Amino acid sequence: MLLSRRHLFDRIGTGLAGIALQSLLGAESKYDVAVKRPHHSPRARRVIMLFQNGGPSQVDMFDPKPALKRLQGQQPGEGYVNPVDVKKTGKWLGSPFQFARHGQCGMELSELIPETAKHADRMALIRTMISEHSNHEQAIWNFNTGVVQAGRPSLGSWVAYGLGTENQNLPAYVAILHPKGLPVDGIRNFTSGWLPPVYHGMSMRAEGVPVVNLEPRGDAREATARLDLIRKLNREHLDAHPENAALEGRIASFELAARMQVEAAEVLDLSRESKATHTLYGTDDKEAGIHARQLLLARRLLEAGVRYVQVLHQGQPWDTHKENEKGHRTASARTDKPTAALITDLAARGLLEDTLVIWAGEFGRTPMSEGPDGRDHHKATFSLWLAGGGVRGGTVHGVTDEFGYKPVENPVTIADFHATILHLLGLDHERLTFRHGLRDDKLTDIHHPSVIRPILA
Repeated sequence: MLLSRRHLFDRIGTGLAGIALQSLLGAESKYDVAVKRPHHSPRARRVIMLFQNGGPSQVDMFDPKPALKRLQGQQPGEGYVNPVDVKKTGKWLGSPFQFARHGQCGMELSELIPETAKHADRMALIRTMISEHSNHEQAIWNFNTGVVQAGRPSLGSWVAYGLGTENQNLPAYVAILHPKGLPVDGIRNFTSGWLPPVYHGMSMRAEGVPVVNLEPRGDAREATARLDLIRKLNREHLDAHPENAALEGRIASFELAARMQVEAAEVLDLSRESKATHTLYGTDDKEAGIHARQLLLARRLLEAGVRYVQVLHQGQPWDTHKENEKGHRTASARTDKPTAALITDLAARGLLEDTLVIWAGEFGRTPMSEGPDGRDHHKATFSLWLAGGGVRGGTVHGVTDEFGYKPVENPVTIADFHATILHLLGLDHERLTFRHGLRDDKLTDIHHPSVIRPILA
């Protein structure tokens, strides 16, 4: 029985038998994850994005507003409405959480994150982020890809394209998923869009088998014969279609899978970590254990040379339309200790200096109530923080109004944020381009962002 080229790919995709290939083509692929020279001297070499799906509340975690408590239960004045639905505009809802100053910098942070707050002097807190959309999916696209339309490459894919990976036996971009399910909007959280597939985020899990279908099948001789045939077919196809970027991307991904079978098992094995490290992260903790294992795996990947790691939750745990206090207590209990442990661990290993840590959601929450005790989506302003790789610790950037409703000083767009991340990695957002749709496209698209220099060390 003759097999089509596609069926042949399907049959051998998981049976590489541990063979580390130099090339399936017999020639270097145009698209790969080889280390690339940055545009200028970088401050960061790698990134970990701790993405808080659902949208944490800025006024409950990072931006204290006494006026909300003072005016609790009163109707907002003119100009203050629920941005999702004016008819749903509720009364001012003060935060039930206490704020205190932390570190030598005196950064005001909520009681929800006591462990993370210990790193205030390492953090740069931005209180005036602005999203372009109030819906989860569009806001996630905006945050990850720079626009509110689906299908564009994510930040991690741009970084992988621009810099490659420091370990050719591991992917440049990894997305660590919750073992019980995907985040809202699924794999589009880490898509390569129209960039070649080799820059797509490879999904991994911190429980069970970390990478599905990576185990070798069949003996080496059979695998070699299949790969020789694939090489011949690929060469013939590329000779006929030399500009087939998608094919070259698939081939590069195929090579990577072969190399990963040699090295990945060791890197992904959390049992190799000491008991003290497991205790630090809280991997056995009832509430925080899953996230702790995600972050411990993330640190191992970063240490092994992966360029960009994105850690995602199941669903959208920070989406507190009802019982805002309970929701934030639960989500914080699951994330605070592991997050602080990650920073402590990176610093102890000498990795924090050139590892950029980002903690962010897609938007914030309304300072007025939704229903009796919830908060709705809020795009007008939200907070996030960064630490490590070239960031000025102990910095608070931007000021919002007395209610935490909108910026009054130093608003920051998503494009500004993206330009800053690329800058810290040694990449110029204007020069990092990819030919697509008859133009040289870029992460910041048609925007004209500014690097957020006050948060740079």
